[in-house]
Amino acid sequence: MPRLFIFGLGYTAGFVASLFARHGWEVVSTGREGTLAFDDEGTVRLALADADHVLSSVPPGREGRGEPLDPVLDRYGDVLNGKALSYLSSTGVYGDAGGAWVDESVPVGTGRRTARAEADAAWLALGARAYRLPGIYGPGRSVLDRIAQGRAHRIDLPGQVFSRVHVKDIARGVLAGIDAPAGAYNLADDLPCAQNRLVEHACRLTGAPLPPLQTLDEADLSPMARAFYAENRRVANGKARQVLGWRPRYPTYAEGLAALLRP
Repeated sequence: MPRLFIFGLGYTAGFVASLFARHGWEVVSTGREGTLAFDDEGTVRLALADADHVLSSVPPGREGRGEPLDPVLDRYGDVLNGKALSYLSSTGVYGDAGGAWVDESVPVGTGRRTARAEADAAWLALGARAYRLPGIYGPGRSVLDRIAQGRAHRIDLPGQVFSRVHVKDIARGVLAGIDAPAGAYNLADDLPCAQNRLVEHACRLTGAPLPPLQTLDEADLSPMARAFYAENRRVANGKARQVLGWRPRYPTYAEGLAALLRP
């Protein structure tokens, strides 16, 4: 039975773990839902020695707080060299593109996610497959939940476009790339669009009233949510399609949200 070691078994990595387990893999992990403690170094190193593939979903350290650039590489990088590696990164590494399409050839490190870009580069230097992910949604974590909780917003920003991906399509992408060449791969659906369009479609599906159209200041968003609107880009997935043979099961938000509403 092949073994997958996951650093950081959270929301997204949990779907990866479940899919790999269904395909006959043993999964060992750290994280809040994991089987091992990250700082139990002896046990972790022993498990890594027997791992056929290692996936990290651990985000980079927070700048200005004295944290390591990447906690996994800082502590266990010496035993990862030569391993088959995957890393869950972010399309935030591309920065603002003014709504233009970005693919894996676009320079990184110019946006607000400089630590993520540096961590992405460090994993690529080790020979990892770096899966660059846009806005992630799925069961229990989508615009449908925000509408139900009264937390959905429509922001008056003409021309603002986002890409997104269903969490189960991320898991399928990681599985499809298990024997793929090292490098960066964008995993995004086929239809970037304005966040308002997504909210309006979800309201039609559920019969909920539309949230008011507001400016950023009127919406009183958290700093993290406000930063979401600071960059504007469309993410191309052609490389993942061509090299991995990956196809999103939910090619647009319409299919993804409809699946979330099915019992």
